[in-house]
Amino acid sequence: MRSRKKNRNDHHTDESWLIPYADILTLLLALFIVLFALSSIDAQKFERLARAFNSNFDGGISVLEYPSPLPQQEMENIEENKQNGKVQNEPHDNDESGNSDQEELAEVQNRFNQYIEENNLKNNIKTSLNEEGLLITIRDDILFDSGSAKVRKKDEILATDIAKMLAMGSARNVVISGHTDNVPIHNSNFDSNWHLSVMRAVNVMKIILENKNLDPSKFSAKGYGEYKPVASNDTAEGRQKNRRVEILILPNNKKAEPN
Repeated sequence: MRSRKKNRNDHHTDESWLIPYADILTLLLALFIVLFALSSIDAQKFERLARAFNSNFDGGISVLEYPSPLPQQEMENIEENKQNGKVQNEPHDNDESGNSDQEELAEVQNRFNQYIEENNLKNNIKTSLNEEGLLITIRDDILFDSGSAKVRKKDEILATDIAKMLAMGSARNVVISGHTDNVPIHNSNFDSNWHLSVMRAVNVMKIILENKNLDPSKFSAKGYGEYKPVASNDTAEGRQKNRRVEILILPNNKKAEPN
Protein backbone atom coordinates (compact mmCIF):
# COMPACT_ATOMS: atom_id res chain seq x y z
CA MET A 1 0.00 0.00 0.00
CA ARG A 2 1.46 3.30 -1.14
CA SER A 3 1.92 5.84 1.65
CA ARG A 4 0.50 9.25 1.20
CA LYS A 5 3.02 12.08 1.13
CA LYS A 6 2.32 14.86 3.57
CA ASN A 7 1.79 18.29 2.16
CA ARG A 8 3.73 20.92 4.03
CA ASN A 9 1.02 23.51 3.44
CA ASP A 10 -1.74 21.43 5.02
CA HIS A 11 -1.26 23.11 8.39
CA HIS A 12 -0.37 26.63 7.20
CA THR A 13 -1.91 29.29 9.55
CA ASP A 14 -3.61 32.27 7.99
CA GLU A 15 -1.94 35.36 9.54
CA SER A 16 -3.61 38.00 7.39
CA TRP A 17 -5.55 39.28 10.45
CA LEU A 18 -2.32 40.73 11.89
CA ILE A 19 -2.28 43.53 9.33
CA PRO A 20 -5.54 45.28 10.37
CA TYR A 21 -4.69 44.55 14.02
CA ALA A 22 -1.37 46.36 13.66
CA ASP A 23 -3.12 49.26 11.92
CA ILE A 24 -5.56 49.57 14.81
CA LEU A 25 -2.73 49.61 17.36
CA THR A 26 -0.92 52.28 15.35
CA LEU A 27 -4.05 54.43 15.17
CA LEU A 28 -4.67 54.05 18.92
CA LEU A 29 -1.10 55.11 19.65
CA ALA A 30 -1.51 58.12 17.40
CA LEU A 31 -4.80 59.00 19.12
CA PHE A 32 -3.27 58.94 22.60
CA ILE A 33 -0.36 61.10 21.47
CA VAL A 34 -2.79 63.59 19.96
CA LEU A 35 -4.76 63.73 23.20
CA PHE A 36 -1.54 64.33 25.12
CA ALA A 37 -0.56 67.11 22.75
CA LEU A 38 -3.98 68.75 23.07
CA SER A 39 -3.89 68.57 26.86
CA SER A 40 -0.72 70.65 26.99
CA ILE A 41 -1.92 73.00 24.21
CA ASP A 42 1.64 73.44 23.01
CA ALA A 43 1.29 74.63 19.41
CA GLN A 44 4.84 73.86 18.43
CA LYS A 45 4.64 70.31 19.86
CA PHE A 46 1.30 69.74 18.16
CA GLU A 47 2.52 70.68 14.70
CA ARG A 48 5.72 68.69 15.12
CA LEU A 49 3.76 65.56 16.07
CA ALA A 50 1.26 66.10 13.25
CA ARG A 51 3.97 66.31 10.64
CA ALA A 52 5.75 63.23 12.04
CA PHE A 53 2.66 61.03 12.05
CA ASN A 54 1.12 62.30 8.83
CA SER A 55 4.31 61.42 6.99
CA ASN A 56 3.81 57.77 8.02
CA PHE A 57 0.27 57.55 6.65
CA ASP A 58 0.43 57.54 2.87
CA GLY A 59 -3.14 56.50 2.16
CA GLY A 60 -6.50 57.75 3.37
CA ILE A 61 -7.07 60.55 5.86
CA SER A 62 -4.89 60.63 8.93
CA VAL A 63 -6.36 61.16 12.38
CA LEU A 64 -4.08 64.21 12.63
CA GLU A 65 -5.47 65.91 9.55
CA TYR A 66 -7.74 68.45 11.15
CA PRO A 67 -7.36 72.15 11.94
CA SER A 68 -5.15 73.39 14.76
CA PRO A 69 -6.91 73.66 18.18
CA LEU A 70 -5.99 77.38 18.22
CA PRO A 71 -6.59 80.11 15.63
CA GLN A 72 -3.62 80.84 13.40
CA GLN A 73 -3.05 84.31 14.87
CA GLU A 74 -3.11 82.95 18.41
CA MET A 75 -0.68 80.21 17.47
CA GLU A 76 1.68 82.80 16.02
CA ASN A 77 1.42 84.81 19.22
CA ILE A 78 2.26 81.73 21.28
CA GLU A 79 5.29 81.02 19.13
CA GLU A 80 6.44 84.63 19.44
CA ASN A 81 5.95 84.65 23.21
CA LYS A 82 7.80 81.37 23.58
CA GLN A 83 10.76 82.79 21.69
CA ASN A 84 10.73 85.85 23.94
CA GLY A 85 10.44 83.72 27.08
CA LYS A 86 7.00 85.05 27.94
CA VAL A 87 4.94 81.84 27.87
CA GLN A 88 3.45 80.94 31.26
CA ASN A 89 1.78 77.60 31.85
CA GLU A 90 -0.02 78.42 35.06
CA PRO A 91 -2.24 81.36 36.04
CA HIS A 92 -1.00 83.85 38.61
CA ASP A 93 -4.28 85.09 40.01
CA ASN A 94 -3.02 84.60 43.56
CA ASP A 95 0.07 86.67 42.81
CA GLU A 96 -2.03 89.45 41.30
CA SER A 97 -4.32 89.41 44.32
CA GLY A 98 -1.34 89.50 46.67
CA ASN A 99 0.20 92.40 44.77
CA SER A 100 -3.08 94.30 44.92
CA ASP A 101 -3.26 93.74 48.67
CA GLN A 102 0.31 94.97 49.15
CA GLU A 103 -0.47 98.03 47.06
CA GLU A 104 -3.44 98.82 49.29
CA LEU A 105 -1.29 98.43 52.41
CA ALA A 106 1.28 100.72 50.81
CA GLU A 107 -1.44 103.35 50.41
CA VAL A 108 -2.29 103.00 54.10
CA GLN A 109 1.40 103.40 54.94
CA ASN A 110 1.58 106.57 52.83
CA ARG A 111 -1.41 107.91 54.73
CA PHE A 112 0.32 107.28 58.05
CA ASN A 113 3.63 108.70 56.81
CA GLN A 114 1.89 111.87 55.68
CA TYR A 115 0.27 112.20 59.11
CA ILE A 116 3.65 111.67 60.80
CA GLU A 117 5.24 114.34 58.58
CA GLU A 118 2.47 116.88 59.12
CA ASN A 119 2.55 116.45 62.91
CA ASN A 120 6.33 116.34 63.27
CA LEU A 121 6.30 112.84 64.76
CA LYS A 122 9.26 111.30 62.90
CA ASN A 123 11.14 110.64 66.13
CA ASN A 124 8.12 109.05 67.81
CA ILE A 125 6.32 106.96 65.18
CA LYS A 126 7.77 104.68 62.51
CA THR A 127 6.13 102.58 59.80
CA SER A 128 7.42 99.50 58.00
CA LEU A 129 5.79 97.27 55.39
CA ASN A 130 6.68 93.66 54.56
CA GLU A 131 4.93 90.35 53.86
CA GLU A 132 3.76 90.19 57.49
CA GLY A 133 1.78 93.41 57.09
CA LEU A 134 2.05 97.12 57.90
CA LEU A 135 3.66 97.79 61.28
CA ILE A 136 3.13 101.11 63.10
CA THR A 137 5.60 101.53 65.99
CA ILE A 138 4.81 104.18 68.61
CA ARG A 139 7.20 105.16 71.38
CA ASP A 140 5.59 104.90 74.78
CA ASP A 141 6.55 108.39 75.96
CA ILE A 142 4.07 110.09 73.61
CA LEU A 143 1.19 108.13 75.11
CA PHE A 144 1.97 107.18 78.72
CA ASP A 145 3.66 108.45 81.83
CA SER A 146 6.43 106.23 83.18
CA GLY A 147 5.04 103.08 84.80
CA SER A 148 1.47 103.92 83.72
CA ALA A 149 -0.88 102.14 81.30
CA LYS A 150 -3.40 104.99 81.05
CA VAL A 151 -3.17 107.02 77.86
CA ARG A 152 -2.70 110.67 78.79
CA LYS A 153 -5.77 112.77 78.05
CA LYS A 154 -3.85 115.18 75.86
CA ASP A 155 -2.47 112.26 73.83
CA GLU A 156 -5.74 110.46 73.21
CA ILE A 157 -6.01 112.46 69.99
CA LEU A 158 -3.18 110.34 68.53
CA ALA A 159 -5.11 107.11 69.06
CA THR A 160 -8.24 108.77 67.69
CA ASP A 161 -6.43 109.89 64.54
CA ILE A 162 -5.00 106.38 64.08
CA ALA A 163 -8.56 105.03 64.27
CA LYS A 164 -9.68 107.43 61.54
CA MET A 165 -6.89 106.30 59.23
CA LEU A 166 -7.66 102.64 59.89
CA ALA A 167 -11.33 103.24 59.08
CA MET A 168 -10.47 104.76 55.70
CA GLY A 169 -9.30 101.43 54.24
CA SER A 170 -10.89 98.01 53.92
CA ALA A 171 -11.60 96.09 57.13
CA ARG A 172 -8.50 94.15 58.19
CA ASN A 173 -7.31 92.19 61.17
CA VAL A 174 -5.27 94.41 63.49
CA VAL A 175 -3.01 93.31 66.35
CA ILE A 176 -2.00 95.87 68.98
CA SER A 177 0.90 94.80 71.19
CA GLY A 178 2.65 96.39 74.15
CA HIS A 179 6.40 96.11 74.87
CA THR A 180 8.67 97.28 77.68
CA ASP A 181 12.35 97.33 78.56
CA ASN A 182 13.81 94.88 81.07
CA VAL A 183 13.87 97.21 84.06
CA PRO A 184 11.59 95.70 86.76
CA ILE A 185 8.50 97.76 87.46
CA HIS A 186 8.04 99.13 90.99
CA ASN A 187 4.48 100.21 91.72
CA SER A 188 1.31 98.79 93.19
CA ASN A 189 -0.67 98.77 89.92
CA PHE A 190 1.37 96.18 88.02
CA ASP A 191 3.20 93.12 89.24
CA SER A 192 5.36 92.75 86.10
CA ASN A 193 6.39 94.38 82.86
CA TRP A 194 4.25 91.82 81.09
CA HIS A 195 1.17 93.05 82.98
CA LEU A 196 2.02 96.67 82.13
CA SER A 197 2.51 95.90 78.43
CA VAL A 198 -0.83 94.09 78.17
CA MET A 199 -2.77 96.93 79.74
CA ARG A 200 -1.10 99.52 77.53
CA ALA A 201 -2.11 97.59 74.42
CA VAL A 202 -5.67 97.15 75.71
CA ASN A 203 -6.08 100.83 76.59
CA VAL A 204 -4.85 101.99 73.18
CA MET A 205 -7.22 99.53 71.53
CA LYS A 206 -10.17 100.77 73.60
CA ILE A 207 -9.66 104.33 72.37
CA ILE A 208 -9.25 103.22 68.75
CA LEU A 209 -12.46 101.17 68.94
CA GLU A 210 -14.45 104.20 70.01
CA ASN A 211 -14.57 104.80 66.28
CA LYS A 212 -17.83 103.09 65.28
CA ASN A 213 -16.65 102.54 61.71
CA LEU A 214 -14.24 99.85 62.92
CA ASP A 215 -15.15 96.21 63.56
CA PRO A 216 -14.08 95.16 67.09
CA SER A 217 -14.03 91.48 66.05
CA LYS A 218 -10.99 92.19 63.89
CA PHE A 219 -8.90 93.64 66.74
CA SER A 220 -6.81 91.88 69.35
CA ALA A 221 -4.38 93.05 72.04
CA LYS A 222 -1.19 91.36 73.22
CA GLY A 223 1.47 92.05 75.80
CA TYR A 224 5.05 90.87 75.39
CA GLY A 225 6.68 92.69 78.26
CA GLU A 226 10.45 92.76 77.86
CA TYR A 227 10.63 89.57 75.81
CA LYS A 228 10.63 90.97 72.26
CA PRO A 229 13.22 93.76 72.32
CA VAL A 230 14.23 95.60 69.15
CA ALA A 231 17.41 97.00 70.69
CA SER A 232 19.84 96.28 73.50
CA ASN A 233 18.64 96.99 77.02
CA ASP A 234 22.20 97.81 78.06
CA THR A 235 21.83 101.45 77.04
CA ALA A 236 19.26 104.14 77.79
CA GLU A 237 18.69 104.66 74.07
CA GLY A 238 18.06 100.94 73.53
CA ARG A 239 15.65 100.73 76.46
CA GLN A 240 13.75 103.71 75.09
CA LYS A 241 13.30 101.93 71.74
CA ASN A 242 12.04 98.82 73.49
CA ARG A 243 9.31 100.71 75.33
CA ARG A 244 6.72 100.89 72.61
CA VAL A 245 3.25 100.03 71.33
CA GLU A 246 2.99 98.33 67.96
CA ILE A 247 -0.03 98.27 65.67
CA LEU A 248 0.22 95.49 63.06
CA ILE A 249 -2.23 95.78 60.15
CA LEU A 250 -2.40 92.34 58.57
CA PRO A 251 -2.81 91.43 54.89
CA ASN A 252 -6.27 90.25 53.89
CA ASN A 253 -5.14 86.61 53.68
CA LYS A 254 -3.87 86.54 57.27
CA LYS A 255 -5.59 86.33 60.61
CA ALA A 256 -4.33 87.27 64.02
CA GLU A 257 -2.41 84.39 65.53
CA PRO A 258 -2.79 83.31 69.16
CA ASN A 259 0.01 83.95 71.60
